[in-house]
Amino acid sequence: MASEAAVNAQITDAVPTAVNSQINDAATETVNSQITDAVTQSNVKVIGDAPAVAMASLYRTMAHSTGLMVQNAVTDQQQLNMAAQAATVQGVALLYGVDTTADGVAAGKVKK
Repeated sequence: MASEAAVNAQITDAVPTAVNSQINDAATETVNSQITDAVTQSNVKVIGDAPAVAMASLYRTMAHSTGLMVQNAVTDQQQLNMAAQAATVQGVALLYGVDTTADGVAAGKVKK
């Protein structure tokens, strides 16, 4: 097996010298303070906006839940109205189904 130094030497020899110098310059170069300031300000803005975004998400969720609750209430009311109407129809049908001729005969006997 080749030693680590030998492998590094092979890698260094394989890469052109101009690229090596650019890599070394990039590793040792300091970042412009304006760039770090812009990144820092962006990070502060994101952290500062987080509570407002969280509350907006909460309000949106609550509004959606309330809307679903109202829709369910309307559906329940419609179902109850249909059940009440069906019960009324059955009651009226029962009243119309009563034999009234027997009642008329009995009423005639009482009148005499």
